Amino acid sequence: MPDIRHTPAAPTRTQMLAPGEHIDAHRHDDHQIIYAGSGVLAVTTDAGTWFAPGTRAIWVPAGCVHSHRAHGHLALHLLGLPPDTNPLGLDAPTVLAVGPLLRELILAYTRRPHDDTPERLRLRAVLLDQLRASPQQPVQLPAPTDARLTAVCGLLHRNPADPRPLAALATAAGAGERTLSRLFRRELGMTFPQWRTQLRLYHALRMLADDVPVTTVAHRCGWSSTSAFIDVFRRAFGYTPGTHNRRP
Repeated sequence: MPDIRHTPAAPTRTQMLAPGEHIDAHRHDDHQIIYAGSGVLAVTTDAGTWFAPGTRAIWVPAGCVHSHRAHGHLALHLLGLPPDTNPLGLDAPTVLAVGPLLRELILAYTRRPHDDTPERLRLRAVLLDQLRASPQQPVQLPAPTDARLTAVCGLLHRNPADPRPLAALATAAGAGERTLSRLFRRELGMTFPQWRTQLRLYHALRMLADDVPVTTVAHRCGWSSTSAFIDVFRRAFGYTPGTHNRRP
């Protein structure tokens, strides 16, 4: 098993990552808020992958082994919090909604990470207040462990536009439809249609970050029409896919 890099204090800083660039698995003794000012961020642990565009941030608890991957040109804003400072009371990675005020607070706080002035302390206090008020968002792809479930998830990862129903996918994986349906709920905490929608949204974000046209993204990710894709995307992220790379 490869060594896991351990950094006691989670850094507070801004870091630029090129498309496809990644930060290998590591852990901190501190909690961490990770926000993508531009591009799309994917954070992966043994339990799955959490992904976030600019209207979301990812909470990573102290001690959690995780890696980062950039989709598009990623402006990564990292904010470390001591282990005794947990405004959310969360002990697992979680995606949080980021409104305009919280976004500006994160950008300002990570812009000058070593400034310990009274003004900065007040900024941190307001930022923590905003975090406490941030609703959690189900933007995650849990990782399966059962071999049959892994086989089905792998088929759809390779081709998110695959239109086959669960019964046909179960046959391809050598499993029963009812068995797989139970496994989706038990292992991944969601139904098969819910998981497939999350998968398609994840791939859609990755493609949009690479400037793939909206109509092409809708087709490659399996939506019946561009308008159907736009509707699902807007309900999930709060903006249309056509404006994805034009966010402030």
